[in-house]
Amino acid sequence: MTKERILEKSFLLIAFSSISILALIAFFIFQQGIPLMWKVGLESFLLGDRWFPSKESFGIFPMIVGSFWVTLGSLIVGVPLGVACAVFLCELTGPAIAMVLRPMIQLLAAIPSVIYGFWGLIVLVPLIRDSLGGPGLSILAGSLVLGIMILPTIISISEDSLRALPRIYKEGALSLGATHWQTIWRVLLPAARSGIVASVILGMGRAIGETMAMIMILGNAAQMPHSILSSARTLTTNIGIEMGYASGDHRQALFATGVVLFFIIMGLNSLALFISRKGRA
Repeated sequence: MTKERILEKSFLLIAFSSISILALIAFFIFQQGIPLMWKVGLESFLLGDRWFPSKESFGIFPMIVGSFWVTLGSLIVGVPLGVACAVFLCELTGPAIAMVLRPMIQLLAAIPSVIYGFWGLIVLVPLIRDSLGGPGLSILAGSLVLGIMILPTIISISEDSLRALPRIYKEGALSLGATHWQTIWRVLLPAARSGIVASVILGMGRAIGETMAMIMILGNAAQMPHSILSSARTLTTNIGIEMGYASGDHRQALFATGVVLFFIIMGLNSLALFISRKGRA
């Protein structure tokens, strides 16, 4: 009994230590970033379109728009591919092939982001520049790379959601005369909707938080993007590029950018948790 109580207290301490570390990180970011928001004004900071730290101009709206477009593009690329791959692994292939493909897909998550960025810089950027025009370093290149990077998240969670469905759903649809594809499209995918939506939201959070690959292939222009062939800068790349030499208000503005990103990521994760719990209810 004493041993069990020691283990229980140890696990409780570990759990609280994780929460405490997160709270300390959040406190540090807020402490450094909130004063700058009050100084320049929340509206000017969030909706301003000029980022010139040397002139005390801190508007991050172009970075918010850039983050939005790159993330949206990655979802357009990654969600159909991810859900289709999950359906293929669950319903359209044998266990032997799925056993081979599943580790290969999961291996995509282990590839460092700098490798994705290097591949995009060497392969995608010249291809886009030669085929579609523009600088090549663009929202389109970032969206394609991020779409590949979020595939493991979407595939694994969507597959688990499909496999967790009761067999009676499929058997009932087939017994009523539905084809295999009709069963997948009309029964299985709607029934697993909550898990699939949660996978999409978590993939979205992964896309918004990506930094290194985006630094390499977005072009990092701190201006409002006008098309998918325009260069852009996201919230994360803005922090990653300038934190090394920032000081004073400039440094606080980067922490304030982190505060905005913190709320976005926490909101997406909370939404994914809510949808998952709603689906299980």
